[in-house]
Amino acid sequence: MNWLVVVAGGVIGAPLRYLTDRTVQSRHDSLFPWGTFVVNVTGCLVLGTLAGATAVGPDLRLFLGTGLCGALTTYSTFSYETLRLTETGAGLYAALNAVASVVLGLGAASAGLAIGEWAWS
Repeated sequence: MNWLVVVAGGVIGAPLRYLTDRTVQSRHDSLFPWGTFVVNVTGCLVLGTLAGATAVGPDLRLFLGTGLCGALTTYSTFSYETLRLTETGAGLYAALNAVASVVLGLGAASAGLAIGEWAWS
């Protein structure tokens, strides 16, 4: 029955990703894929917090980590948007997207780990 917990998280994460992406992107008149960037960094923070929270049970880990974060974050869209930026001559935006996504994603995961260890351990 673990798969049902994952599905439940995905049912929330997928529309949350879509709505967040559309909302954030509509507020920026830029080639930079702000919507995808925001959902990915946010997902890193949530997953880092979950990893640091040792008191959290396995069902909540499956729901939030695999289900919600798995559906919320998107490596494929990040890759596609970065490639499209390169193909359209926006190489600086592509490089900025790649570097900032990795650096801020790792930073958010590290911050989340510290938050999780502090708050739930």
